[in-house]
Amino acid sequence: MTFDNFRPPFRKMLIANRGEIAIRIIRACHELGIKTVAIHSTADAEALHVKLASESICIGPPAPTESYLNQSAIVSAAVVTGADAVHPGYGFLSESASFAEMCNQCGLVFVGPTVQNIRMMGNKSLARQVAEENGVPVIPGSDKAGTDAGEALAQAKTLGFPVLIKASAGGGGRGMKIVEREEEFVRSFESAKREVLAAFGDPNVYVEKYIQQPRHIEVQIVGDRFGNVLHLGERDCSIQRRYQKLIEESPAVNIPEEVKTAILDCAVRLASAIGYASVGTIEFLLDSKTLDFYFIEMNTRLQVEHPVTEMVTRVDVVKEQIWVAAGYEVSFAQEDVKIIGHAIEARINAENPLTQMPSPGQISGYHPPGGFGVRVDSALYDRYTVTPYYDSLIAKLIVYGNTRDEAIRKLLVALDEFIIEGISTNMDLHRFVLNTESFTSGKVHTKLFDELIEDYKNEVAE
Repeated sequence: MTFDNFRPPFRKMLIANRGEIAIRIIRACHELGIKTVAIHSTADAEALHVKLASESICIGPPAPTESYLNQSAIVSAAVVTGADAVHPGYGFLSESASFAEMCNQCGLVFVGPTVQNIRMMGNKSLARQVAEENGVPVIPGSDKAGTDAGEALAQAKTLGFPVLIKASAGGGGRGMKIVEREEEFVRSFESAKREVLAAFGDPNVYVEKYIQQPRHIEVQIVGDRFGNVLHLGERDCSIQRRYQKLIEESPAVNIPEEVKTAILDCAVRLASAIGYASVGTIEFLLDSKTLDFYFIEMNTRLQVEHPVTEMVTRVDVVKEQIWVAAGYEVSFAQEDVKIIGHAIEARINAENPLTQMPSPGQISGYHPPGGFGVRVDSALYDRYTVTPYYDSLIAKLIVYGNTRDEAIRKLLVALDEFIIEGISTNMDLHRFVLNTESFTSGKVHTKLFDELIEDYKNEVAE
């Protein structure tokens, strides 16, 4: 089965997002013959996604709560423009069960999983329970989330320090606290509660054993309404700064094939158990020393790093997501999935690489790199103004090579060719990481960047 065998799966789709991911979805829709509606705040009136969509509509002022998070305004825009589906992209409302429910109630197809799946897997303590019930290993920790510091401390003592405090709802490292000693626990617990309440409106947190120097491995899942659940291999997302991913790659290196197979099998088993019918990602921590792995969460949406999977599998993940949302079967079988070569993605942010402070401003010069196996997902153009209102991600630079070494060399060349003038970016930081022996040898883990940052600061100072 191919995407060419049927009429367009939808007539018109509203993209409830902005920036590079909105453009990525718009392109996929147009290739499938679907008309598109771009939404935008007043600050994004000149944004590239607005210019590329079939039509656009302003939904509010710059503040996200008054525009890209305004559920009623977005659904009203979809109804007014005659859209029959809504794609949330990632971030913003992509994992909002209430938004998905509102879309469904208004006769709009939400391009994502069911409301039940979003609620189940969005609650980390419930997701953990589901994983355990299906034989998927989880990190030792709390049986349920809560707000009582005394109960949580008792659990932490049982686990043994250090422990990790995590939010039950949300993600992105919000509310995550590493606690080394018992006397620090209550203060950190209360701080985590306040942080997640402000971020997600839910103060519940839970405690789990802290694994030192783990690798962050995730599996791309695709499911449909006919019970088919397939994986598209694994990604390594271990290069992180303050729980925010910097560099992602596929496939993961220096992991025995039997361990990879076990991780992939667990991911498919978990997604199958909940009847998952969309694109999603199941994330694991892999202990670098013991090679034991543990389920940590499922993201019921498209991921920022999906391009590396597309490069090594030749599967258009976005089209597949739209396809199954329209009620069709996944367009390929598991035996069709072949992981060939190696892909690496570098997230380019508008920020000071030393402080991570955002760097908004007008682009005074722009030249994206090119060449065989080089891909740039971005919403930038010359004289475009990067606003201070939204996430600092401005581009994703993805490369493909026959080997990991070739991909690293290609990414370094592409970074040298990439010109973004007028604002600060973290491209020099990427060059530094890619040139370290730890990265080139594949000895990566989630704390590697913390170990390298002082060397980077010294290099910049020189």
